[in-house]
Amino acid sequence: MILLLGVIYIVFISLGLPDSLFGVAWPVVHEEFGIDENFASFYSIITGVCTGGVSFISGRLIRKFGTSKVTFVSILVTALGLLGMSLSPNIVVMMIFSVILGYGAGAIDTGLNNFVSLHYKAQHMNWLHCFWGIGVTVSPMIMSQFLTGEEGAWRGGYRVVALLQLIIAFIVLCTLPKWKGLETQTESEDEGKGDKGLIDILKIKGVLTGILSLGLYCSMEFLLGTWGATYIVNTLALSPDTAAMWVSLYYGGIMLGRMISGFVSMKLSDNQLIRCGIAVAFVGIVILALPIGSASLVGLLLIGVGFGPIFPSVLHSVPGRFGKTYSADITGYHMGGAYGIGFGVQLIYGFVASATTFRITPFLLVALCLGVFLANEKTISTVKNK
Repeated sequence: MILLLGVIYIVFISLGLPDSLFGVAWPVVHEEFGIDENFASFYSIITGVCTGGVSFISGRLIRKFGTSKVTFVSILVTALGLLGMSLSPNIVVMMIFSVILGYGAGAIDTGLNNFVSLHYKAQHMNWLHCFWGIGVTVSPMIMSQFLTGEEGAWRGGYRVVALLQLIIAFIVLCTLPKWKGLETQTESEDEGKGDKGLIDILKIKGVLTGILSLGLYCSMEFLLGTWGATYIVNTLALSPDTAAMWVSLYYGGIMLGRMISGFVSMKLSDNQLIRCGIAVAFVGIVILALPIGSASLVGLLLIGVGFGPIFPSVLHSVPGRFGKTYSADITGYHMGGAYGIGFGVQLIYGFVASATTFRITPFLLVALCLGVFLANEKTISTVKNK
């Protein structure tokens, strides 16, 4: 159990590695390819649609092939996507490989989140996502080393991360037998269970508002991940490599928040952790909005710390809120719906901010943060009264 948990932690580093690459590289990539800055929203939503699409069918894939095999193949797929992006001669080819990347990421995300929520305690779910935070914190640092101003240098960042993915895939391959015991247990519990369709799952009380709360949260996380560097460059006139380091600090805050939440979860429930995270993130957003120049970027760290427990706590609460029977499906629908909402908001934001000003960012984040709170409270109330 302990060895397997360690492997799962390492796999979540692989899940986080690609997530922050695009946002920090985009200020350079869009100039090299000669396309508008706001195209990032359209590009990013391609990955999001693919990731979310796989999430909707992940429950069936996991029951058929097992979490371990789905995870191993998916990591290989993400490595292929990253390598292809590094070799892309134009944005069209890069988008094709981003589709491949999205498919791989979606299957890993749903499978491991459900696996841990079923077999491990809340602190492990938070620490699991802390390791995702390691991935998204390290990759901007890797990419910043390749943002030298030389044409095409950014491609090296993608290749380094692709190599790391292959190493992690090899680790999973070597430990496949370790997964068998828990997977056999899950299969036994699922025996005789039929598949429910999307409409049947959405009819379960509280599922829709749960998806909405996670979607509004993802809107904030994706917005800062994709547009955070652009916001810093445009509003504070800092260099792309400096902006990349600030975005890395934001992801470092998420990692720190999840590390702390792992210990706090031994005393607080999932719902209490979600509320605390929302409150801390709100304070960070207010600081980001203050007219104090580059000092306001300290708010990014606080936002990250607040974001820390929200995503893992919502997913860990799924079996408790809705039962274990279809937890893999409900987890997948939470993630698929959340990605759809998140990337949809990001798409609209990109075009609006590019046409007006990126200074609207903190104000939109305030509205989204309040939305997360209200939707989550409605879910808790619905499930409690069910």
